Amino acid sequence: MRSLVILISGGGSNMAAIVQTAERERWAERLNARVAAVISNKADASGLTMAREAGIATSVVDHKAFADQPQPREAFDAALMSEIDRHRPALVVLAGFMRILTPGFVQHYAGRLVNIHPSLLPAFPGLQTHERAIAAGCKVAGATVHHVTAELDHGPILAQAVVPVLPDDTAQTLASRVLSQEHRIYPQAIAAWLHARA
Repeated sequence: MRSLVILISGGGSNMAAIVQTAERERWAERLNARVAAVISNKADASGLTMAREAGIATSVVDHKAFADQPQPREAFDAALMSEIDRHRPALVVLAGFMRILTPGFVQHYAGRLVNIHPSLLPAFPGLQTHERAIAAGCKVAGATVHHVTAELDHGPILAQAVVPVLPDDTAQTLASRVLSQEHRIYPQAIAAWLHARA
């Protein structure tokens, strides 16, 4: 059985969408894959509760615990890799994991590390994507599932969804419509990745 490990920092709505789709579409039987673990860098991430209730193993690797290390980011990533690798993942899924990962981490999971970003990449990498799209006068916005590479939000694209930017949109209303599409395309893109390597 191929294992998926999902990394979260907060509510985990994309994680929940993936877990629910895996159950509904019987990934275990059809794709020989299951969500094996959900790991957070924050002990109070509410998504952990959701994962536990779904019977999924959870753990926390708190980035703040490494603040006094000579190289805190590298030390955190090494500890995170150790925790992830206990599950021998076929795919590591970033689902609202709010950490910039080191090149060593990205290289360790090269080709099997994916993320979802709330813009139509390559437009608007980084933060404040919805505010920036509205400020730029964009007629459309959306979400992108992509492989993670060392360059932030620039890996090969696996899937995209487009939503219109409405005249009276705020960052919050646009974010809400984009998020509903994230919940649709992220599980689809993961299933397609698994199917292609079945």
